[in-house]
Amino acid sequence: MDTALSFPLLASLIAVALFFDFLNGLHDAANSIATIVSTRVLRPQYAVLWAAFFNFIAFLFFGLHVAETLGTGIIDPTIVTPRLIFAALMGAIVWNIVTWIFGIPSSSSHALVGGLVGAGLVRTGFDAIVWTGLLKTVGAIFMSPMIGFFLALMLILIVSWIFVRQSPFAVDRTFRGLQFISASLYSLGHGGNDAQKTMGIIAVLLFSQGYLGTEFNVPFWVVIACQSAMALGTLFGGWRIVHTMGSKITRLNPMQGFCAETGGALTLFAATWLGIPVSTTHTITGAIIGVGAARRVSAVRWGLAGNIVIAWLITMPAAAIISAFFYVVVGFTL
Repeated sequence: MDTALSFPLLASLIAVALFFDFLNGLHDAANSIATIVSTRVLRPQYAVLWAAFFNFIAFLFFGLHVAETLGTGIIDPTIVTPRLIFAALMGAIVWNIVTWIFGIPSSSSHALVGGLVGAGLVRTGFDAIVWTGLLKTVGAIFMSPMIGFFLALMLILIVSWIFVRQSPFAVDRTFRGLQFISASLYSLGHGGNDAQKTMGIIAVLLFSQGYLGTEFNVPFWVVIACQSAMALGTLFGGWRIVHTMGSKITRLNPMQGFCAETGGALTLFAATWLGIPVSTTHTITGAIIGVGAARRVSAVRWGLAGNIVIAWLITMPAAAIISAFFYVVVGFTL
């Protein structure tokens, strides 16, 4: 049976969680910077610095509702063990690496949720799952890109009407400046929602080992460590996925980039305040498709968008299967 970890093993497992957070920043850096790079407002090396800074300071603007959902709202925290957490993290990490290698903009968030579910099912069966939290998260798979699509579409129509009498050069110059704001907002939303997921994992691990007392909470050092790991991952960037997100789905100009980022940011802000762990990948993809479709339906490469949707749908079950495998293989070593 699972036993309490020694401090060195606990520290090692926390390091694995922070490595996942680093990969999350690496994998999802494209979400924060794809539009501002593809519109040539910022060079890639400056864009990742910009995104990493706002990823890091995101904790100053949001509560920890998403961390609480990941820590206690996906699987029953009373059945959490170090072995389960390790398996969940490995399921998410392996899937992230596979999709990063092939340049597939899948969701790190849902890979982590899938990892938790897979390991939890192997441990205690369906009783492990907190269905309200899981169904809310699964629902967000479909809702977040739709909301991002709708908001970006509405924004592009409103902005186009407002600037209809201005020359293309003047519009381009205006929105090159405004994209700095929209990219900042999106990076804040990304850091606010995504880093909290790893916070929840580390906090529930500490809770299961008796380090947090009788009530679940997220220590401040965990907040800083997770924000730092994500910002560091963002600095390294994910250029394969940047190319897919920024140019392969549809071509963007600065006005369209501004609308996509703003629509995506508004979606992330709302989800984070509601404690819903959404996918930044899903959100910005929906927003990019929205601005492309506003120009004309044929401007969107729907075949590629369809492949991305398939990747979304298989992420949770794929990570769950990998996680279940690791839970069985690890056996009684944790």
